[in-house]
Amino acid sequence: MERVPILKIGDILLVSIQLDMSDQTAVQLQEDLAERIVDTGCHGVIIDITALDIVDSFVGRMLSTIASISKVLDAETVVVGMRPAVAITLVELGLSLNGIRTALNVERGMDLIAAARGDELEYQLDDDPDAETATS
Repeated sequence: MERVPILKIGDILLVSIQLDMSDQTAVQLQEDLAERIVDTGCHGVIIDITALDIVDSFVGRMLSTIASISKVLDAETVVVGMRPAVAITLVELGLSLNGIRTALNVERGMDLIAAARGDELEYQLDDDPDAETATS
């Protein structure tokens, strides 16, 4: 069985799907990714689908499931590299990729995750009752 590689770049896991996804490969990817999120403590997942010419309802559901699993494990998911034909197909199939942000490329995906984490960090700091406050 083929496995999808999962690379760690800083606080982000990069998944580059380069092969046709079978049911077994998709389930294995979900399990592998969940384990890597927990093991590394990463807060972002980028799924690069540049190599996919077509995305059917199965792959759309798989991406949504991965995003849901990642979210439960405190990681944001961004899908990058979507071709126009893939976007059109997803819309025609009526698939809404709930919980998934999209970006044109990996760099923009990393920026989205950094911005999301920065906003959350700022929120936590502002709401911390033990935080020191400056007075003038």
